[in-house]
Parts: sequence; structure tokens; C-alpha cells
Amino acid sequence: MNSKLRDSAPLLDAYLSYFESNRTAFTIPGHKQKASRLDAGLGAVVDSDTPLYGGLDAIKLTQGVLKKAEALAAKFWGADYARFSTGGSTHANQAIILALGKPGEKIAVSRTAHRSVLSALVLTGLEPIWLTPEIDAKTGVPIGIPLSELEKILDQKPIALLLTEPSYLGTLSELEALISKANSRDIPVIVDAAWGAHFGFNSNLPQHALAMGADALITSVHKTLPGYSASALLLAQGKLLNLDRIEQSFETTHTTSPAGAPLASIDGCRALLQSRGEELTGNLVHLVDSFKDKVEKACGLPVFLNASDFPKGRFDPAKIVLRANLLGLSGVEVESELEKQNIRVEMADQDTIVFLATLADSSGDFDEVASKLIPIIENLRSNPRQTQTALSWSIVPKVGMSIRDAYFAETEFVKAADAVGRVSADLIAPYPPGVAVVAPGEELTKQIVDGLAASKKAGVRIAYASDPTLQTYRVTKRV
Repeated sequence: MNSKLRDSAPLLDAYLSYFESNRTAFTIPGHKQKASRLDAGLGAVVDSDTPLYGGLDAIKLTQGVLKKAEALAAKFWGADYARFSTGGSTHANQAIILALGKPGEKIAVSRTAHRSVLSALVLTGLEPIWLTPEIDAKTGVPIGIPLSELEKILDQKPIALLLTEPSYLGTLSELEALISKANSRDIPVIVDAAWGAHFGFNSNLPQHALAMGADALITSVHKTLPGYSASALLLAQGKLLNLDRIEQSFETTHTTSPAGAPLASIDGCRALLQSRGEELTGNLVHLVDSFKDKVEKACGLPVFLNASDFPKGRFDPAKIVLRANLLGLSGVEVESELEKQNIRVEMADQDTIVFLATLADSSGDFDEVASKLIPIIENLRSNPRQTQTALSWSIVPKVGMSIRDAYFAETEFVKAADAVGRVSADLIAPYPPGVAVVAPGEELTKQIVDGLAASKKAGVRIAYASDPTLQTYRVTKRV
């Protein structure tokens, strides 16, 4: 297959070469790229699959193509260490957190962290010191962790600082100041940049976290880049982090049978950014700006979050967040109307709709969305509503016991009305974005119970609750 990238992407080349050759395999995977002999539909799904072992490389990995590709990524992002994951940023987060310290030690964590971070705290026994994001009064969205929030917990001696940058809505903390302060105390800074894989390759976009001095960067190649689902990249520096332990943790938590396509796609995306990153990311920002302008002209007022709403350099200009409340709309209702016309959005709640734009989108794609969205807005538009901060961003947790102790505690179900004041055994989060409203070990307050019920009634998916109806809550038994 002709590809301009394969000469500079060893894993991509290995994947394409495999399917260009004639082989008779008596190894896994069991489909052997021949499942279409058994059923055409099944074959359409699996016959383009090949593993790393005995696929991209020999079963004994004698060609070393994965190590070559990871070394290229490390050099490109300016890191000492890189690993490719087929388990998404979830796996990469858990691997690096497992490498940080011993059970009982503390890490400072942004409360906007993804659920995978909380799961890692259960696995490791590390204790979180929660950092509360600052909420922008005008837009109602979190604008990151202020430096003062870190400074007030330094006396608790966290062994690491873990930030989620950018946020799900595209905002960023005072990253350089936070990193400088933490590193001056020899505290490593790990940045979950799942939504920021495109950062750092165009002057219109923020720098990536390693360029700002962070010690580790985790990003999802399948979110804003054209990577395979669940493909992710872990990058680290060795000054404050133990790279050997990260390697051990990565292998401990990763599959021993990694699929070839996600690995090849990570390598291909790196090569694409290296050869055309400035051009492609610049075009993305241009298309997003044009789309926003078109919709806002039709609406007669600014309805999207924009870089001008926030301090300089602290918003992703490629992020499309429609503030439905300014138009008197229900974001969930608009999402439903768009789905009827085969337009899918990344997230919608009562006040907000997130449209995910990536390098793969064309001007025609944006024109199609605008042509469907504008009439829906015109038909459903009503009186503006005051901005409300979403439940995921507004909870200040009340810790009743450690997250690990709660996870392993004996539990029971109680009615929602009786759950207030009890300690949750579940992590419960509106999804997307998967940011916990309550975590194991935290007290269920009236704000949480009522807020989750209201979000569910408004059509928001509430994930991970043992009782998805929210009629009951799983709580720890009282001693």
C-alpha cells in the first residue's frame, strides 16, 4: 500500500508489509485474517487485525520495531522515555501512578481527573490530596488549578502532582507556574493530556506539557489525532521519575497480546505530526474558527467558548463548546435532534454541547454540521438561562475514609433519600466526561444525590453507579 509515512514509521511499515506478504500462520490470533471464510461480517471486523508478536514483528521480537518507533516518539516530544499503549490513557495513567510511590503516600490530584486516575489510587493505595479547580464566573467552566491551590497543600508533602490538562472543555491551568513550583520542591508533575495530543505543533496552540517542564505526559492518540481506538502514548523524563519502575509498571498493567493496528497508528500519527503537524493543526484551528463564526453570525451573538474568554494561552482554540443556555436551549435536546440527522456530538448536558474536531475533519464536514445545527437552534431557541456550573465541576469532596478502604469495605444498598450522609462505595460520574461527582470513600451529600437525579432526568448518562436508576446507592456498612 502506498503511504508517504511508512518510510519514517517502522510500526506502520511493518503493519502494511504484513498484509502485503503471503504467510501461513499457525499462531494466534485465532482468526488468522481468514474469518471471512466462516462469516463475511465477522471477517470484515477481524481480518485486518494482526498482533505485535508474529505480526508487526517476529514472535521473539527480533526486529525491534516497537522499540524503534517508541524511540522516535521520545525524540520528537523531547522525552527520555516513551511507551505505546493499546489500553488508552486509562492504562497509561494507571501504569505511571503505580510507579510513583508506596501505599499510604500522598499525591496532589486535580479533582477534574478522569476516573482512571481514581481507579489507580485504589490499585496503588496512594492517598489523594484533592485540588479544586477555579471556576470562571462568566462561563461557569473550570479554568484549571491556581498556583495558590498547590501552595496551600505543600506542607502535606505530596510525592507527585497529577494534573488533567487540558480539561474536557478545553481550559488549562497555570501550568508553567505549577510545574516550576512543584519541581522546585523535587515533586514530579504528571500531566494527563488525553485531550491535548495536538498541542505543541503550531503557534496558535498551547505548548505540550513536556515543553513546559512537566516530568510526564500521557495522551490519547485516538481523541484529537487520527489514531486507532484505545491507542495512547506515555512520555516521561528521568530527572524526578524512576524510568525503570515506570517500565515495570507499564508491563505489569499492559496486555501481553497487544494488537498491531493501535501500535501502528500511534507510530503513523507521530510521523504525520512530524512531517505535517504545523500545517494540519493550523488548518484545524482555521476550520474551527470559521465554523464558530458561521454559527454565531446566524445566532446573532457569541455562543461558543473562545480563547478570549480566558487568560492568554489557557484555552484550546480547536475546542468547540456551544453554550446552549445562552440560547435558551437544552443541550441534550439539541443532541437528540442532531442524532436524527446522523450528526453525533462528543457530549451534551443541559447547558453545554461539545463537538470534537480533529485533523481528519474537512471544511465540508463543518459545513454539514452548521447546516443542520443552525435550523435546530432557530426552531428551538428560547429565553437565555443563567450559566450554571455542571455538577462534575462544582463538587468539593467530603472524605469519610480512604478510597482503597471504601473499595474493599462491606457494602449495602440504601434508598436515595437515606443515602445522604453515608459513605459511597461507588465512583459515580456523568459520562462524558467521566469526572467523578463522588468517589469511593466520600460522603454522599444532598447536593450530590439531588444533582445526580436532576442530571439523569435531563437526559445525561450517569455512569458506574451500581444501581443505574439511582433509586438506591451502594454505601459502606456502618461499623
